[in-house]
Amino acid sequence: MSVSWEILNVVGISAFAISGAIIAMEEKYDLFGAYVLGLVTAFGGGVIRNALIGLPTDVLWKQELMIYVALVAITLVLFCPAKWFQYCKKWLNFFDAIGLAAFSVQGALYASGKGLPLVAVIFAAVMTGIGGGMIRDLLAGRKPLVLQKEIYALWSVITGVVIGLHWLEDGWQLLALCVLVVALRMVSTIYGWHLPRIVQRKMG
Repeated sequence: MSVSWEILNVVGISAFAISGAIIAMEEKYDLFGAYVLGLVTAFGGGVIRNALIGLPTDVLWKQELMIYVALVAITLVLFCPAKWFQYCKKWLNFFDAIGLAAFSVQGALYASGKGLPLVAVIFAAVMTGIGGGMIRDLLAGRKPLVLQKEIYALWSVITGVVIGLHWLEDGWQLLALCVLVVALRMVSTIYGWHLPRIVQRKMG
């Protein structure tokens, strides 16, 4: 599981750091702001998860290698040729889907490994998967994806249930789950799948 953990960590951090950097450039952030937004996107979900399930939030500073991974990913986006950047923008939802999948699985594994109950595993999956993206969107002045009509957090919930019930534990199975979540997220984006919306009833 440790190998799976590290792979998911690197993939999730890289994907979310890239998505944060892309949005920072779209919003015309300066260089410092772009790095801040990329790092917050990459690590925000993990910090929120730790705070809410009673784990030390300063664990972030023990992930020195992962911080460097995020910085490299952000730098590659910020200094890539303009033609490549336009190409990257087209894949923003894909990077976001990868981050969602990898971090949802990673967060669920983290809580499950601590022996926490199913509801905590689901909660950890959701907050790790969507937390960084929510902070990113709020700082960029955008409506968070999770609050829009597209299905987003549901895939994190399903991931938490699957891992919390110990249906999948093998490394290859977890990788397959990540791929499935990415695919479902992209399909839901392309076809506009959404959960039922609450319609306010008119009085009288």
